[in-house]
Amino acid sequence: MRISHKRNIQRKLHKQKPLLTNTVSAAKNAQKVETAIETAIETAVVVASKPVVASKSAVTLTPKQQQVLDIIVKHTDGLNPKGIGLQAGQEDAKAASWATGALKKLTEEGLVERIQMAGNKVLYKAL
Repeated sequence: MRISHKRNIQRKLHKQKPLLTNTVSAAKNAQKVETAIETAIETAVVVASKPVVASKSAVTLTPKQQQVLDIIVKHTDGLNPKGIGLQAGQEDAKAASWATGALKKLTEEGLVERIQMAGNKVLYKAL
């Protein structure tokens, strides 16, 4: 066995704490957590008693995401990631990878619908 490997193993073994110390500190932490939960419940009751106003939260988009969304809205029949990247002026080789990050965020926000075609083909449409 190499010396460096032995040293790493010994270092990991020394990092472990005794079981008794962990249980005592865990009991103290549990008491702190219980009081924190009680105060959180009290504040939640106060917050819940206020009337809730239904409002649509504004989604903040980066300029790249906004550009991708504008391109998708123009094409109502749907567009693949490479087509979106090419419309944005990207090179042919990196067009699809350029658009995928923004498309992922837009689908999570519910602004764009991802449609799986046959095989690995995907189209994106605006909702």
